[in-house]
Amino acid sequence: MFTSVLMIEKALTSADVEFVTTLHGDEPVSFHVLLQPRGEQADRLLRAIDDVALGELDEAAREGETPEGEEAQDMGEQALEVSLRALRATGDTADGRLITDHPLDALRAMVEEVGADEVIVLTDPHYVEEFFHRDWASRARHKVGVPVLKLFSHSKA
Repeated sequence: MFTSVLMIEKALTSADVEFVTTLHGDEPVSFHVLLQPRGEQADRLLRAIDDVALGELDEAAREGETPEGEEAQDMGEQALEVSLRALRATGDTADGRLITDHPLDALRAMVEEVGADEVIVLTDPHYVEEFFHRDWASRARHKVGVPVLKLFSHSKA
């Protein structure tokens, strides 16, 4: 069985589930999902710039309305459960948890805990962070000791 740690930032769409569950052909996969709910972060400006770069001006204008803190935690738990159910429905195994400490520390700990073969980081595009190689996938490549695959979510959840 192939063991993948899947780092996400929102609920998986059906297209995302199909994409990650078919990466290894017919080989069974055990997914260990980490979801980072939005916290009290100062990255609203970066998210707004990403929205503008994608031509989503309405999204950029509404960035201040995005739930954060405890409300984001509740939404994160729901998104994680939806994602785990969708992965299990394909016949693969899946478990997961919310990230409560630094994402790279949580990722490294999960990789070591489950003996992961790979890490998959599945996110929306984050152009500013990617340009400066400060996105999670770029940073994880130097921390986790297994291959890191960066994929873009197929659609907005």
